[in-house]
Amino acid sequence: MHIYRQAKSLQKQYRGAVIAVGNFDGIHRGHRTVIGEAGSIAAAAGLPWGVLTFEPHPRAVFQPDTAPFRLTPFRDKAEQITGLGVDFMIAQRFDLAFSKQSAGAFVQHYLAETLHVHHVVAGYDFRFGHKRQGSCETLLSEGQKLGFGFTVVAAASDDGGGLYSSSRCRELIAAGDMRAAADVLGRPFEISGRVAGGDKRGRTIGFPTANLALRDYIRPAFGVYAVRARLPDGRLVDGVANLGMRPTFNGTAPRLEVHLFNFDADIYDARIHVALLEMIRPEKKFDGLDSLKAQIARDCDQAREILKTEMKP
Repeated sequence: MHIYRQAKSLQKQYRGAVIAVGNFDGIHRGHRTVIGEAGSIAAAAGLPWGVLTFEPHPRAVFQPDTAPFRLTPFRDKAEQITGLGVDFMIAQRFDLAFSKQSAGAFVQHYLAETLHVHHVVAGYDFRFGHKRQGSCETLLSEGQKLGFGFTVVAAASDDGGGLYSSSRCRELIAAGDMRAAADVLGRPFEISGRVAGGDKRGRTIGFPTANLALRDYIRPAFGVYAVRARLPDGRLVDGVANLGMRPTFNGTAPRLEVHLFNFDADIYDARIHVALLEMIRPEKKFDGLDSLKAQIARDCDQAREILKTEMKP
């Protein structure tokens, strides 16, 4: 998949494409329906299939002091979209200047004159333009004037009526309900990053860990999780992880500490993906290393039992 950071750099071969447009944080089941609809239209018309999204997320621009909230930071989002088979993605740089563009100007100058879109697909709640004045109705009416088609995709939900939405997924993750979040996402929630050097306390007590900073990710409920890590070579390794502040050691910043079962290779500086499959217990402070070691051993046993029922892809 080709990735562009602005519309004007799009190669000629991708102009006149069918494009799904949205923020798409999480690439959850609802997003996949929108992107998939664009793919179906593109295939039927024999045209390129693209995704237009915005980086950084507009919330980070308008509310720069907000707590971390991303389900899929840019690299993760690009990987998920690549996996769908999309031909190209425009990750449009979003800033205050771009946000002041009127809805009409965005449709005419950006979509029609720069991208020469053949067809646009968006979710029912997509808003755009200065002060979010543009809507799906705007895209439909302006598209008819400017010569491109538009399809709106209705809300998607589970059998119980729960919407497949980024906000719902964030709520579930913040509560530590990883199985319900996975149902919304269509896959387990993952945190990816490069393994950083830690204080090596885990190794001294028999439970070495791979440490990942949380960066822009939403903060799941702090606690211990059964996890499955994907290594750079594609191997999947089960484990247990503590996500939080490490109160026993007076930690000052949250991080993910992953202990991988039956694994002793050096993966410092390697980029790994860690799927949080189920929360085992909340994070707590222990009164000494012996009680901590005993609890970690119990956590490992419980994680192994949980992971027995988790099919590997």
